[in-house]
Amino acid sequence: MLIKKPRNILLMFFLLGFSTLLQAESQGYEVLSPAQPTQNPDKIEIIEFFWYGCPHCYHLEPDLNKWLKSKPDNVEFIRVPAVFSSLWEKHAKAYFTAEALGVVDKVHADFFDAVQNKKQTLDSEEALLKFFTSHGVSEADFKNAFGSFLVDAKVRQAKALAPRYGITGVPAIIINGKYKTNGPLAKSQENMINVMNQLIKQESGK
Repeated sequence: MLIKKPRNILLMFFLLGFSTLLQAESQGYEVLSPAQPTQNPDKIEIIEFFWYGCPHCYHLEPDLNKWLKSKPDNVEFIRVPAVFSSLWEKHAKAYFTAEALGVVDKVHADFFDAVQNKKQTLDSEEALLKFFTSHGVSEADFKNAFGSFLVDAKVRQAKALAPRYGITGVPAIIINGKYKTNGPLAKSQENMINVMNQLIKQESGK
């Protein structure tokens, strides 16, 4: 019986791991190590990291919204606003305020439009109050949600999530806590959706 030397075994595992990494990158994604836990083990979790001030995120929205209309039933989609500066944090707080008020569907696209096309910075509580009240939210409801412990906790959680997944830029998509894709990895933003769909099929055992 041939017994491999420990050094050769280590080299074999290294080469196998390196080969897997190269294969993943050539297919448009990166394998996360270690894999991160998901919120619901019964669902395939998709997380999109974004920022309202990012033009690439804005241009991904139509493709993402089209995908959302026909996403598989076993997929749970979660948006996470990335937080890399005080401005990003303010926009993240706006998103979680909308979430707390149940008006994400009403304000999300318009917030992108305000920042990207109307060139509004929306970087102060006063500006955000004006934006939300223009969308039918009362001043009292906005202030209660914006200053709430729940919203602050979600902002802190979002700030901690990006490093866990190795997020350094947006848009980025995490598939089931195991894989990451973005524009550079997928070679184009349009292909990010294709890569995500392929990994969803893989995770679904199809």
